[in-house]
Amino acid sequence: MGKRIVIALGGNALGNTLNEQKTAVRETAKAIADLIQDGHEVIVAHGNGPQVGMINLAMNADPNKPYIPLATCTAMSQGYIGFDLQNALSAELQDRGISKPVATVLTQVQVDLQDPAFQKPTKPIGSFMTEEQALELQKTGVNVMEDAGRGWRRCVASPKPMAIVEIDTVRALLSGGCVPIACGGGGIPVYASEDGRLLAADAVIDKDFASELLAETLNADALIILTAVEKVAINFGKPDQKWLDRLTPAEARQYEAEGHFAPGSMLPKVRAAVQFAESAPGRMALITLLEKAREGIAGTTGTSVQQ
Repeated sequence: MGKRIVIALGGNALGNTLNEQKTAVRETAKAIADLIQDGHEVIVAHGNGPQVGMINLAMNADPNKPYIPLATCTAMSQGYIGFDLQNALSAELQDRGISKPVATVLTQVQVDLQDPAFQKPTKPIGSFMTEEQALELQKTGVNVMEDAGRGWRRCVASPKPMAIVEIDTVRALLSGGCVPIACGGGGIPVYASEDGRLLAADAVIDKDFASELLAETLNADALIILTAVEKVAINFGKPDQKWLDRLTPAEARQYEAEGHFAPGSMLPKVRAAVQFAESAPGRMALITLLEKAREGIAGTTGTSVQQ
């Protein structure tokens, strides 16, 4: 029997440039279409770390023009990533004889302005830099961080998602047999003003936590977090590295306390997976490669996180 599955696409599923993205999403579409062909109901979410950073830098390159906030840049990234994704997936489904519409939802996600994340930026965005380049940028007042041994990047506030504003729209699309693409880039961060209006928050929400909230709110059976490795590992990159087939929430917390998961890389994925697995009985989160998603749902690869 088919499951309701939220797929959280990582950066490796989208590429780092517009041309890379157009190529990458064709392969991404095949992996998503596999699950749809197997009878599963699929909702797609995605990151935007490289894209939102590039957009933000480009839009604010001229100091004589008004500042373009990160929320607006996330909205832009949702549009152009969604455009390529929905076209590639629609074409793949058509080639397989599957009649199913695909639609991108411009999705706002509510955050709390009192979230401590606004005082301590931790979310890496944009392209990688050398340490020398990063320290020069830091002198201009921009926050930077070393990103899991891969180089230096800008970093911004990453508050926890509280509610998905367009969730009823996503539900309506699902009910109509559509494949929704929602919460792109973690969603456009907004907060409620005193009069109840939604205003932009200058931040980027982690896509893994936004995808978890999307899966939980839609009562999904499974959350698939796609990344650059087939399984989660402890002692990653060391001689005694060990790949994990299964993780309980208790084991995940123990390994986290021992420092096995890198912040900004595997740590948010594991935390989001644990949160979803604990949200209701029978729910399962899976962390694996894009091309292994079908096998992961079948239980033959990836790291499953379950109570």
